[in-house]
Amino acid sequence: MNATTVKKIIRDIPDFPQKGVIFKDITPILKDPAVYRFVIDTLTGILKPVSFDAIVGIESRGFMFGTALAYQMKKAFVPVRKKGKLPYRTVQMSYALEYGEAVVEMHEDAIKKDDRVVIVDDLLATGGTALAAAQLVEKLGGKVEKYAFVIELLFFKGREKLSAYDVDSLVQF
Repeated sequence: MNATTVKKIIRDIPDFPQKGVIFKDITPILKDPAVYRFVIDTLTGILKPVSFDAIVGIESRGFMFGTALAYQMKKAFVPVRKKGKLPYRTVQMSYALEYGEAVVEMHEDAIKKDDRVVIVDDLLATGGTALAAAQLVEKLGGKVEKYAFVIELLFFKGREKLSAYDVDSLVQF
């Protein structure tokens, strides 16, 4: 198995969530245990040389990969969620969308000063949500050591928005 296998199994859903968008559906990865294991094992290999304390996963598909990586690598897992979804006191960060603004949150005690983290998500597009997650980590005194994505949509140039960070992706479109 290789990254080409992963790329082939990702399903395109036209006009979702809105007309003109081609959504990259990762559920076929989750449905196939061998492919999912390959993705987790490959991302583990990418992260193994990195010294870090926790994995920050971005809602919601980032949880599907981030929790498995945290378990496998014996690291803490920290969720970043949309505003209003976390039960404890939070810190917030807003970021621009094509059609407005969104807000993500993290518990205020999720990251301690000088914690080193890896941020994981299923997909890097414009980089807005990923950058907001880094800003939350940094607001709490942590340091982002690396980003790890399953998919990167190169035409959105999200990597440019994250140019101050080390970024890896398994497959690119």
